[in-house]
Amino acid sequence: MKYPCLVPKRLCRTDISLQMDREGLSEYGEPLEAVAYSGKCNYQDKAKTVLTAEKKLIQITGSALFPGDICPELPVISGGYAVIFGVKRRIEQGTKARNPDGTVNYTEVMLV
Repeated sequence: MKYPCLVPKRLCRTDISLQMDREGLSEYGEPLEAVAYSGKCNYQDKAKTVLTAEKKLIQITGSALFPGDICPELPVISGGYAVIFGVKRRIEQGTKARNPDGTVNYTEVMLV
């Protein structure tokens, strides 16, 4: 069965460049090389301030949505950075939304 894409390509019009960190070490003990992605996304700005237990303020500034799986070689997106509108932002969280058959429907990246 073919599942509908919840983030259609026609709605992805914002240019973005991502550098996603890999977890683990190479055979020489060096960090693995980051995975790069350049393309279009559906970007949504957010301005949210959260007060944590340590009285620290965190401001989530936006989320980028991509149709399908932008990095099939990574099981999870755990860190890195993105350049969007000429501003470099840190990747706070990555989500791969899956269909019931296990395929990735869309990828969401939260930026700080």
